[in-house]
Amino acid sequence: MRRWETNFTCPQGGVVDARAPRARRVRGHIRGGSIPLTRLATSCSPISSQRGELQIDRRTLIALVSGTALARPFAARAQQPMPIIGVLSGTHLNQFEVDGVKAGLAAAGFKEGENIKIEYRSAEGRYDRLPALARDLAERRVAVIVTIGGAASAPPAKAATTSIPIVFANGADPVKLGLVTSLNHPGGNVTGASFLVNSLAAKRMELLHQLLPSAGSIGFIVNSKNPSYAAETGEVEAATTAFGQQLVVQETADEAGIDIAFKIFAARKVAAFAVAADAFFLSRHEQIVALAARDGLPGMYPREEYVLAGGLVSYAPHPIEAYRLAGSYVARILKGEKPEDLPVQQAVKVYLSINLKTAKALGIAVPPTLLALANEVIE
Repeated sequence: MRRWETNFTCPQGGVVDARAPRARRVRGHIRGGSIPLTRLATSCSPISSQRGELQIDRRTLIALVSGTALARPFAARAQQPMPIIGVLSGTHLNQFEVDGVKAGLAAAGFKEGENIKIEYRSAEGRYDRLPALARDLAERRVAVIVTIGGAASAPPAKAATTSIPIVFANGADPVKLGLVTSLNHPGGNVTGASFLVNSLAAKRMELLHQLLPSAGSIGFIVNSKNPSYAAETGEVEAATTAFGQQLVVQETADEAGIDIAFKIFAARKVAAFAVAADAFFLSRHEQIVALAARDGLPGMYPREEYVLAGGLVSYAPHPIEAYRLAGSYVARILKGEKPEDLPVQQAVKVYLSINLKTAKALGIAVPPTLLALANEVIE
């Protein structure tokens, strides 16, 4: 620490020694760029000193002190760490979903690597790993947890923390799943965006019946580890019963189980099949479509990706908007808003996609009334 004292020149001329009775003595120290003061000198202008002591007038001194004080908060802000966002996925990370979340963040001025950090955790389809992954993010005290990759990732995140905000993007009913108390008033630390793909199960069976009115037996692939599986299976059972159809339910949660499901469908001679809305199944959509083509089995799917890969028909919302909305909610939370004040957003547009090339290969004549309803027809 360097001690210093000052001499001053008054406007009338001459030197006023800081130790003289007319002057107020100024003492201080220089440490790390700060200059705490004990007294403020009378107004005089600086002169050179024979003794090498620092010469300064009051205006210059105040400017120096003010500049140093103002620099402190800027320096403190510069040293603050970037907020960390935790992304929790039930399946392999889907770049489509991640890009949607990032787009919502970027629209609000948040970019990965510039002013936010993102840590990714993926269960890779093994839903039993989700609780530990969620606890890991909670223990790291991330600023927000975003759950993607299906509905299965949101409940473990909610169970892991009651204080860290959670934003979900999935196709389940968040009220039935126990994530929020209501769509308009979520309550607690959870909110998000839903494209309600699971709740469209009955409508899918109705469309499949219009396409294949004589089908007497329908297969249904469902993941019993998905928290929405019971509700969706119930909707499908009610619909097929109303149409006088027999439902063959096959539960599976891995790749081998998907192969077994198609063997059972072949043995039971089902006329068509449907796939439950599930992130793991979506990650294996090419396998499912290939098996359906091998067995010549018409399929109804919960996402357009199946139809683009060669599946027959899908009835589903476009979820990209839900992921963008989730990203925008994360941004609003980072800016100070609370999850409980952000209503759950819903995707309202639902698309019917039909692959006419696949229909021709299966020998199916798509009714004109169904074609008229289609939003996308692949020829």
